[in-house]
Amino acid sequence: MTTPNQQQAPQGPVPPQGPHANAPQQTPYGQQPTAHAGPPQQWQGGAYGQGQYQHQRGHGQLYGYASPIPVRQANLSDALASEWTKIKSVRSTMWTLGVMVALVLGIGLLVAVAVSSQGETPTPLPSFGFFGVLLGSMCVITLGALTMTSEYGTGMIRTTLTACPSRGRVLAAKGMVFFAVAFVITAVATVLVALIQSALLSSNAADGGATGGDWVRATIGVSLYVATLGLLAMAVGTLLRHSAGAVTVMLGVVLLPLVLGLFMVSESLQKVREFLFLYSIPSQLGGMYGAGMGDDGPTGWTPLWIMLGLTAVVMAGAYAALSKRDV
Repeated sequence: MTTPNQQQAPQGPVPPQGPHANAPQQTPYGQQPTAHAGPPQQWQGGAYGQGQYQHQRGHGQLYGYASPIPVRQANLSDALASEWTKIKSVRSTMWTLGVMVALVLGIGLLVAVAVSSQGETPTPLPSFGFFGVLLGSMCVITLGALTMTSEYGTGMIRTTLTACPSRGRVLAAKGMVFFAVAFVITAVATVLVALIQSALLSSNAADGGATGGDWVRATIGVSLYVATLGLLAMAVGTLLRHSAGAVTVMLGVVLLPLVLGLFMVSESLQKVREFLFLYSIPSQLGGMYGAGMGDDGPTGWTPLWIMLGLTAVVMAGAYAALSKRDV
């Protein structure tokens, strides 16, 4: 028996009361909201339960979080922007290209001072930049190999290929960005050393019939050759996926033909020795300056076409290997 002042206890769950009673329930981050077939059974008879359910379901549909950032597939411009950010932010770029510029300018200046103290020389003036560029090309080779192999060493290649699944696009973006950076820096260094040597040796060294085309080939042409050589190193790094291995192989490609030729003293190997001497990379680079190791070797713009053909073949192999094998 109950008295009028007593209230009967509510049966079943009681909806929340207060000023926040009608506030929508929040869905935890990372979970998909669920659409119920109907209001909870214990709330079906109450006005609160029906209003809360309609608010939550949005009149039949419960929506999740929509990002304000537009979602689209990555294209070549995105890959180029990513590779540019990488190559300008890593320390290896600053060190390798900085040492390369120091070698080209420093050795070029030393050669100019040494030649100017000896009086007149019959050597053509554009060819004095050869010594610094030959040593500086080793730095470009190292950077070219690290452009690809460093990502395999750190595991960053997984993130790169996840963001841009097209492996051909990744390889093309890396090659384009590296080639542009290597060419511009090498061109600046070769033009500066050409101006320095021209100012110091204009009265000592013979022109040797050097024309404007010879100067263009000794600056712009040599820069294209060195940048292409670095691109070849990047292709080798793609094949080997190992920094030390790629740099070692490229040093062998540059220096091994000359070393082997020195030990081929037999008459039966004379043609092989001459071929190694004439078509080695130092000899081709000297041919760009008009100072090759022999009269029969490639001169003019021919060494650049040879290097472009070799790089295209190795780059095709690198693309095939990158596309077929797993990361």
